[in-house]
Amino acid sequence: MGELSGKRVVILLADNYNEFEFWYPKYRLLEAGAEVVVAGAEMGLTYKSKLGMPAKADVSYGACQPEAFHGVVIPGGYAPDLIRRDVKALDLVRGLDALGKVVAFICHAGWVPVSAGILKGRRVTSICSIKDDLLNAGALWQDAEVVVDRNLLSSRAPDDLPAFCRTLVNLLKG
Repeated sequence: MGELSGKRVVILLADNYNEFEFWYPKYRLLEAGAEVVVAGAEMGLTYKSKLGMPAKADVSYGACQPEAFHGVVIPGGYAPDLIRRDVKALDLVRGLDALGKVVAFICHAGWVPVSAGILKGRRVTSICSIKDDLLNAGALWQDAEVVVDRNLLSSRAPDDLPAFCRTLVNLLKG
């Protein structure tokens, strides 16, 4: 029994994901006792990271219902540019946000909540190269290791992962 026993978290995946931003949160959540489900455009498909490291989707985005999860983690890399093109992934993120469940994103992953239309008037951070995208979506951007705005959790880059994962576990604990 871990501190997140009984919690279910979905991690979104696509090609060119950042290795650290996928595997570190996945293992930290598992270590804390959460059930982690990996979702991709297609169930069973293997996706390659920026460096070619494979990860397999347990389910498709469309098979995930927001009510079935306590939160979502969106890793960075260039995968978010592919994820945000999938309406089912955006519906999942929008649904989780509407229910007040944790929506956690790091680095370039801010592109997904931008495309989901959930950032207007909300405080966030990201890698500096997508700051303008977040601002243009109506977000209030800050340069900080971690930014929490109600159920939204964001961080800038892999160096922020220890704080990101600590905060993620605490938010999921309630």
